[in-house]
Amino acid sequence: MRRLFDYAGEALAAIWRNRTRSILTMLGMVIGTSSIIAVLGISSAASGGITGTLNSLGDQGLEIAVDPNADDPQSAAIQYRDVRTLVDDLGPLLEHIEPSYQRGLTMRAGGVSTTTFAVSGSEFHKDSLVLREGRRLNRDDVVDAAHVCLLTTPLADHFFHGAPALGNVIHVGGTRCRVIGVYAEIKGGFFNSIGGNEFLEMPYTTFRQFTPGPIDALDLYAAPGVSVAQISDAITVVLRRLHGSRAQYTTQDFTEQIQTFNKTLLTIAGALTGIGGVALLVAGIGIMNIMLVSVTERTREIGLRKSIGASRNDIVLQFLLEAILLSFLGGGIGTVLGFFATLLAYSSIEALVGPAPIPYLLIISVAVGFSTLIGCVFGTYPALRAAWLDPIAALRS
Repeated sequence: MRRLFDYAGEALAAIWRNRTRSILTMLGMVIGTSSIIAVLGISSAASGGITGTLNSLGDQGLEIAVDPNADDPQSAAIQYRDVRTLVDDLGPLLEHIEPSYQRGLTMRAGGVSTTTFAVSGSEFHKDSLVLREGRRLNRDDVVDAAHVCLLTTPLADHFFHGAPALGNVIHVGGTRCRVIGVYAEIKGGFFNSIGGNEFLEMPYTTFRQFTPGPIDALDLYAAPGVSVAQISDAITVVLRRLHGSRAQYTTQDFTEQIQTFNKTLLTIAGALTGIGGVALLVAGIGIMNIMLVSVTERTREIGLRKSIGASRNDIVLQFLLEAILLSFLGGGIGTVLGFFATLLAYSSIEALVGPAPIPYLLIISVAVGFSTLIGCVFGTYPALRAAWLDPIAALRS
């Protein structure tokens, strides 16, 4: 161990003697490591934030709607009464099914008027959404087609300016609804932008009263053990029996969409990491080049060491340590810069996707691993070349 520390001290001294050359050599490691650390940190934090926020939404189930690109979408329109037929025919395959509505409606309350989305709901939900105040829809609300609703926090604040919304009446599409609950705000501008941060929810039975005609879609959950393809095909068969063999429908699996989104994010991160890997490869070649120059410059020193009893392993260890330390120094500086870039981007990530944990352990592991790997791989050949020098020829040089 003492000999190892002695070699490390000699390696640092050699790096310091040629510090300008060493700094220029380390630049590739700094650029490559910092870019990889920044990409890994930012992408992992973003992916963790997205996953955490989506998990809070819970299982969104499936949605089946008329294919808008079908030859005759009007004849394939799903009717309210179709739900009862589906329950009767496919009961064992279904855990839950209900009509789904989503319309842009004009709403008015507290002297404020706005046009935004109203969506249908029921007592059945598998999400983990938190309420700021009030309660969710229950079975009585659905059976009685009660004129009640829930609001998102931004919509409640828009109408009531921060005052309690419970019990207030909102005029929605020509009807009156009493507010029974307000959803807590979802952190993350990305989710607000794709899902709309202002919407109102009411029982689907209430929705039907002022929106007669076809429903927008079917929201459903498959029974345990039933695959998405199986339930989708079964429902399509029943709907085609009701609306004609040419009727076409689309199925949206929200869980699969979330997984696809995460895979896309990881693919982008992998591509960007690969670009950083190219910089590390160039840095490794630079380290090998500078170590070969160092071997040439210190040929006589190598001959002297061998003549007084240094083994080939000692020479290999000396030069390999120098390459690893050179790689470590560049990697360490790059890691610090990558950390700073990740921390600077964190506030933007949190505002976009919600709370996003930074994987510190992953970042440190990658930094140490890459630095060691580059130093070992690209320092091995120069070290072996130094070790196999003939001591007599080395002393004569």
